[in-house]
Amino acid sequence: MAGEPQSDCLFCKIVSGDIPATIVRESETTVAFRDINPQAPTHVLVIPKVHYPDAASLAAAEPQIAADVLTEAGAVAADEKIDSTGYRVIFNTGSGVGQTVFHAHAHVLGGRGLQWPPG
Repeated sequence: MAGEPQSDCLFCKIVSGDIPATIVRESETTVAFRDINPQAPTHVLVIPKVHYPDAASLAAAEPQIAADVLTEAGAVAADEKIDSTGYRVIFNTGSGVGQTVFHAHAHVLGGRGLQWPPG
């Protein structure tokens, strides 16, 4: 069922504590942790505790939790002191653009110049 933890999902296992992660923030509805393969000096993932395969399905089913992910992304940027220099929040949707874990998540990237357009 949508929203329920998935036994084969890496991020659901991080939420449950079955797989360790370097958690930097946690709210009632989200968990934020450092990416194990950072693409910038600051690279933190913000995930909802509920399971949806991507940001669009999360937003359609639970818009308040989608908003919580964005709110926490901003809080991560402030905590990491990149809010004043600028940061990027990225939601990848689909394997064709690099999504490898099919649990909605936001990448918070900063701490260096990030060119536009990316990739």
